[in-house]
Amino acid sequence: MLATCHDRVERMLNLQGKLQQHLLDKGCDEPARQAARDVMRYFDIAAPLHHQDEELHVFPPLLAGPDAALRALVQRLMQDHRQMEHAWAETRRTLLAIAEGAESGWMPLTPAQAEALNQFAALYQQHLADEDRVVYPAARDNLSPAALAAMSEDMMQRRGVASKK
Repeated sequence: MLATCHDRVERMLNLQGKLQQHLLDKGCDEPARQAARDVMRYFDIAAPLHHQDEELHVFPPLLAGPDAALRALVQRLMQDHRQMEHAWAETRRTLLAIAEGAESGWMPLTPAQAEALNQFAALYQQHLADEDRVVYPAARDNLSPAALAAMSEDMMQRRGVASKK
């Protein structure tokens, strides 16, 4: 489920990048407004749950482990979550302006708005890479099958997904 979330984050970041190009090419039309709404919906709802999953289930056993470099990486990833929350506020304001924009009254993104979108994407991309290359493999190696099953059950429950039991 965590890897699937990463795939969705990457799709939303790609959509955000395509949206920026679309705005340059075609302006703020209905497809642009819908793309902005789609990105907002994902990062408003699913991304916070994903961060919570990691902080509840993935990070604690790694922080308690013997690998100092891994502990330092996990601590940085937790700080990333706080930075992402802060960066999301600015990114969301920009996306909301697009989502509510009218074709006739659309003004191109300001340099600050474009930078906010680009920084948000860059922060997430580095974060995902570190988790996929280092943290998730370490978690798989260190969590018991029972812990993985409990994690999966909790994640499904918090999302209102029926258990496979």
